Amino acid sequence: MPDTLKNQAKKGVVTEEIRLCAEAEGLSPETLVNQIAKGEVVLCKNKKAKLSKPCAIGKGLKTKVNVNIGTSKDRPYIEEELKKLEIALRYGTDAVMDLSTGGPIDEIRKAIREACPVPLGTVPIYQAALEAVEKHKKSIVEMTVSEIFEVIQKQAEDGIDFMTVHCGITKHTLERLKNKERILGVVSRGGSFIVEWMVYNNRENPLYEYFDELLDIASAYDITLSLGDGIRPGCIADATDGPQIQELIILGELTLRAWERGVQVMIEGPGHVPLDQITANVKLQKRLCHNAPFYVLGPLPTDIAPGYDHIVGAIGGAIAASAGADFLCYLTPAEHLRLPTLEDVKEGLIASKIAAHVADLVKGVKGAWEWDLEMAKARAQLDWERQIELSIDPEKARKYRLEGGISRSKACSMCGEYCAIKIYEHAYKFLKGAH
Repeated sequence: MPDTLKNQAKKGVVTEEIRLCAEAEGLSPETLVNQIAKGEVVLCKNKKAKLSKPCAIGKGLKTKVNVNIGTSKDRPYIEEELKKLEIALRYGTDAVMDLSTGGPIDEIRKAIREACPVPLGTVPIYQAALEAVEKHKKSIVEMTVSEIFEVIQKQAEDGIDFMTVHCGITKHTLERLKNKERILGVVSRGGSFIVEWMVYNNRENPLYEYFDELLDIASAYDITLSLGDGIRPGCIADATDGPQIQELIILGELTLRAWERGVQVMIEGPGHVPLDQITANVKLQKRLCHNAPFYVLGPLPTDIAPGYDHIVGAIGGAIAASAGADFLCYLTPAEHLRLPTLEDVKEGLIASKIAAHVADLVKGVKGAWEWDLEMAKARAQLDWERQIELSIDPEKARKYRLEGGISRSKACSMCGEYCAIKIYEHAYKFLKGAH
């Protein structure tokens, strides 16, 4: 049996990464080992990677947040993406995904890996498709099965910790899709690559057909498979339909096959879901996928807010995580519009971290309520320095405080001498004296 983290956990082995993660979560290492053994928690770490900030993702733990970075054909600049990585790390991302589709992809990935102390993920089908187009001078459909697996092997060798693989798209799934009138069809980029390849070649999805070969690579390098939602809804009108649920059922079946081989698994969730369907989607995933960790993009409960999708995603993410989702993929203000800037990365990450914390309050995660309580005490004392220190973004809090001007009454410039906290404090002294 491969000496994967999951197989070691089944034997009760506590690795250094498990010890560090347990300490960060306020749990005993033995508790975390048991959760990894059951598949309810993943600890993404390639055997070849050196992570100074590993993180565990799953049931009973703090809700984690991922930041996507990566080049495009229009902006293939490594330096920009490394600066985005720096911003993401500075503001506390738990993981990063390199989704590069332009420029020297191997070089970009290796540079990001070298500079990234947290778990790093990729979507290998992106590179496989782009290289196939370049090699065959035609289209994605000329990509061969061996070329797909060569890229997966190469990225594993480079130390990638988790990979999104769209294994749940099958011929049967496509039949359901064909018979369902969707407004936005398939919006997953990797999913669309797979669908086009399958339709043109009239063949089964190679990531499904050769799933055992995928498990061979994953177990050899101890890569966590993030089973992708290639048929996820791209607008709220398409949410929770037959094709989406069919894919989820297949991902649940593949989860058990991966676990048998000692491979860790998390499941990716829908992007656009109406508010009243988010909790049901989470509970359905947990049921069909045997409580494997749930990794959601948003979700976005409305489609009308380009430029503000980080806010929309935070609303959906807070509800999803409070219902049991474990891992939030950030959205930036630039979602659906363009590649994000450095400021977009920060804004998107902070919004998702707020959503994660809001959910952790509901989940009763250790330290969440304590944080809010400390902030409440600082506000009661009009202790501005402590409030700034406790802020999720101290830089922004300090900037606003200074820009507003420091009131002579110690309050903020909105209320000044009419500060409710000061007025009540004065009244309370007399109220106590009356008794």
